[in-house]
Amino acid sequence: MLAAIFDASQFFQWFIENASYLFVFVFMVIESSFIPFPSEVVVPPAAYLACTNTGVGGDMNIYMVVVVATLGALCGAFINYYLALWIGRPVVYKFADSRFGHACLIDRAKVEKAEAYFDKHGAISTFIGRLIPAIRQLISIPAGISRMNVGTFAIFTTLGALVWNGVLAALGYWLSLHVSPEMLFQKVEEYNKYLTWIGYAIGILCVAYICWNAFRKKKEK
Repeated sequence: MLAAIFDASQFFQWFIENASYLFVFVFMVIESSFIPFPSEVVVPPAAYLACTNTGVGGDMNIYMVVVVATLGALCGAFINYYLALWIGRPVVYKFADSRFGHACLIDRAKVEKAEAYFDKHGAISTFIGRLIPAIRQLISIPAGISRMNVGTFAIFTTLGALVWNGVLAALGYWLSLHVSPEMLFQKVEEYNKYLTWIGYAIGILCVAYICWNAFRKKKEK
């Protein structure tokens, strides 16, 4: 649940009252870096406000919300990428084992999981990883450690973040048609578990396609 991460309800209310492209960008940078922060309390309400033309966020456009959120996610991913690139693998694992790392919801098992995922699937994992909970924020770390080409990293990260933010914005649009502002947080929190399963489903479909494509090419040879 979102409330288990931090006092999401108070932040949600504050965001509804102060929503802007700047805040969407800033909080998506935070969400995409190593600081635990749920994108579900940023993009859906921003899209909701853009579609209902209510509050400060009523001046926003839903398509621009997706674009700005994606740019923020890319910037946050670059933070993890360059930290991993400059600091290196030993320090990353030392951080994951530290109390501060645990306070940031990062531990050795999560880093190992992200790194193994990257090693197995290659560069495309940067795209797929952006869609999968628990992998999304950490997939940039093995990319940096392995010195993945920065252009390739930016392209795959942008595409993955664009898809995920599109899903979140679509939820905000759907809620704008059926839910009052007073019920918005409750419904976003309710549908958060479905968003998680959507992320897993998209990731599984992408992996299945990659495996099928690789098998088909191998068979043709």
